[in-house]
Amino acid sequence: MKLPSNAPILSSHVMRQAELDCAAQGTPLALLMERAGNAIADLGWRMAAGKPILILCGTGNNGGDGYVAARLLLERGADVLVAALAPPKTTLAQAAFAQWKGRTIPLLEGVEARPIVIDALFGLGLSRPLSSALMDALTPLSSARILAVDVPSGIDADGQHHWPAALSADITLALGALKPAHILLPMARTCGQVRLDPLGQNWPSKAHAVDATRYALREPAADAHKFTRGMVLVASGAMQGAADLAAMAAMRAGAGYVVMRRHSPAPMAAIIAEDAASFSNRLADKRAGTLLIGPGYPSGPQLDEEVTAALDRNLPLVLDAAAMDAALPLLIRRKAQATVILTPHEGEFQRLFPALRGNKLERALAAAAQTGATILYKGADMIVAAPDGRACAFWPGSPWLASAGTGDVLAGACAAMLARLGHEPEITDVFAAAIAAARWHIDKASLIGAGLVADDLVRIIYE
Repeated sequence: MKLPSNAPILSSHVMRQAELDCAAQGTPLALLMERAGNAIADLGWRMAAGKPILILCGTGNNGGDGYVAARLLLERGADVLVAALAPPKTTLAQAAFAQWKGRTIPLLEGVEARPIVIDALFGLGLSRPLSSALMDALTPLSSARILAVDVPSGIDADGQHHWPAALSADITLALGALKPAHILLPMARTCGQVRLDPLGQNWPSKAHAVDATRYALREPAADAHKFTRGMVLVASGAMQGAADLAAMAAMRAGAGYVVMRRHSPAPMAAIIAEDAASFSNRLADKRAGTLLIGPGYPSGPQLDEEVTAALDRNLPLVLDAAAMDAALPLLIRRKAQATVILTPHEGEFQRLFPALRGNKLERALAAAAQTGATILYKGADMIVAAPDGRACAFWPGSPWLASAGTGDVLAGACAAMLARLGHEPEITDVFAAAIAAARWHIDKASLIGAGLVADDLVRIIYE
């Protein structure tokens, strides 16, 4: 399942404020609820295909959306039953309930499953885990096909708390914008297929799900040559295999020229292998587009000196593994936006930024603001965050990428994309380069599929 293309991502607090702003600008909240109910009814009608529908309604505005959907489905001739948690409490939900003329039963007294269950209990309104009594009442409904309104009941829409969902959804209908729970683990697993209805509004946000087509690797221009496609320098360390993977990935991801520091032959004939002195001279070459440091490079004084020198030269950098630790104090101290991509996985992120709090999206943005670097926060729920507050979410990634060496491949892809900055219309800045690399990485993994190992990502795939 792919996320809705280029969809905005808003926290529950920001979403509520955006709704109030809509009301202040002339779109009443009652109209937004009517649009939400209509979207739920349309999707519920298609899912049911004439089968009976059970709608679970809470006491807040999510429940109000459910009452509107129930009314509209009943008007279409659907067999609809509402199970209410309690009488509605908000003004909007009370008005929606008043227009519902069908049958309502108490949810906590026990309800039998119907083929389709629409979960409109809490949405954004949940502030604590569900009670055991409610969990017990909902468990018998798990055999149905579940349509969740905004988020499945039981989970925290903001992804701050990892509460269990009462009912894992087959389809989740996001209203207005995506929420962090739709794109962050473990909550995203319970959402099933995510669909989005913007409710007729344009919701401003700097955080978006990825637009898969915008950053795809494109055919070079007719007048392209190896240097316009980007020169990548790979400062390899003691673990040569990791650097080899990164260098080969840079070639496969579109770099025109890759140079490695090594005494033995390079892993591909197209990659240039140079000794330390020759490689050092390359750093002054104006055609060098990116320097990659980290894959297979152990921590120590040599790494610290090399990272410091690279930052002093203002070279575009991709920093992976221990190179991130070496660079972090300098990046924070300089407090300037840098042409740098950091590529931490979860363990590295926790080590680098132990004081940051919030969900993964919020922590990635905070790290980017703190360092001035673009953060590519790895994982199946990958986040790319820029220092200016922009963010892009990838969910789901490929589970086959959870193996040794794939992070080195991703670092190489980042270097290739960053080296093409200024040469390709899609690569407009460091943020775009990191997104393009993540897209390439996931697309390659999806093409290979079962049994993938890191080496496969840097081989030609003809299928």
